[in-house]
Amino acid sequence: MQSTAFAPLIDAHLHLDKYTPEEQREMLHSFPSQQVKAVIAVSMNLASAQMNLELASQYPCTVYPAFGFHPEQPLPSLAEQNLFFEWIEKHMGQATAIGEVGLPYYNRQEAEQAGQHFDQSGYIDLLERFIQLAKRHGKPIVLHAVYEDADIACDLLEQYHHRRAHFHWFKGSKRTVQRMADNGYFVSFTPDIIYEEEIRELARQYPSEQVMAETDGPWPFEGPFQGRMTHPAMTRQVIQAWSEVTGMGTERAARLFYQNTKRFYGLP
Repeated sequence: MQSTAFAPLIDAHLHLDKYTPEEQREMLHSFPSQQVKAVIAVSMNLASAQMNLELASQYPCTVYPAFGFHPEQPLPSLAEQNLFFEWIEKHMGQATAIGEVGLPYYNRQEAEQAGQHFDQSGYIDLLERFIQLAKRHGKPIVLHAVYEDADIACDLLEQYHHRRAHFHWFKGSKRTVQRMADNGYFVSFTPDIIYEEEIRELARQYPSEQVMAETDGPWPFEGPFQGRMTHPAMTRQVIQAWSEVTGMGTERAARLFYQNTKRFYGLP
């Protein structure tokens, strides 16, 4: 569907720095023709955050950077963590959010399936530190926390009374979903809402005023997206699929997603 009445698109979770410089240029220059207004560029670590800050300076009002440490990688030393937190504090005025942060569910699963012990206490401590940082500066926080890890994240968010939480690509129990919804947390849907029943079921359950669309690009998708480079314009199909699942008209859904994302991230 290509309609002039379709609201602008915002990709609520994109690893922009993970594309090649050429892909970045082509993608960003294609945004006007694709009706993409903005992306939230989440970070993996300090180097990633620095790159996203540079991209945000090159493309103001289009690239909005979030600074964080992706948990599905080895835990940095305390000295490395301190260096990163000092950098974030220094550039907090340019940060749209803290993220991507969370807990290493998939790495833990892999280790445990191989019969190895996995101690995630250091990751929990780091997540707590990021939540404290977000709360102190009044910033939204972008979370990688699925299944039982989401309950640990909720415990910490509740402990610090921080409600501006965005659980990206979320999967979890109905009880956890209800807890997150009641707390006012947001979730975002990726293109797999088109072909994953678990995600479509979440779309049926979650309050419409607390949903956004994302791609998590350059992560590749299946179905109609097989073999294609992940592009923020794919959020259009995410919204269309969500509207089919929920019964809301597509253009109304597009306006809803646009306003939700602007409101959550405080975008102009």
